[in-house]
Amino acid sequence: MSSENALAPVPYLLLPGIARAALVRYQEVFGGELQFHSYADFGRSDGPPDLIAHGQLRGSVSLFAADAHGSEEPFRCSGLLLSLLGAAAPEELHRWFDALSEGGTVLDPLQQRPWGASDGQVRDAHGVTWLIGYEPDDAA
Repeated sequence: MSSENALAPVPYLLLPGIARAALVRYQEVFGGELQFHSYADFGRSDGPPDLIAHGQLRGSVSLFAADAHGSEEPFRCSGLLLSLLGAAAPEELHRWFDALSEGGTVLDPLQQRPWGASDGQVRDAHGVTWLIGYEPDDAA
């Protein structure tokens, strides 16, 4: 199997009752198509019927999310970055960085580094940390 056809991990976030809002926001940032399934849709009776049992964003950036309930531990993370290095044109990456920083925290501004590449880190409003950047050739 070539690396172009290899499956890559897709983040699946268990969020504290905000899965729908988070995925809608990620769609605003990245584009793509959303799909939601509630607890009621899946016949689950272990939580409120309107909670999201499974949601997904499919597009240039793909994510899954669900509402944590009961004994499920909601998303918390340190020491992990979701990398979007070279994932789009530099202008788009700057737009994504700026959008993710709204309501979040810029940990390291998206800027050119001494070795020529540009990158930065932002923790978004949902606690997800993103590494966004590109190589000089990508900017041409």
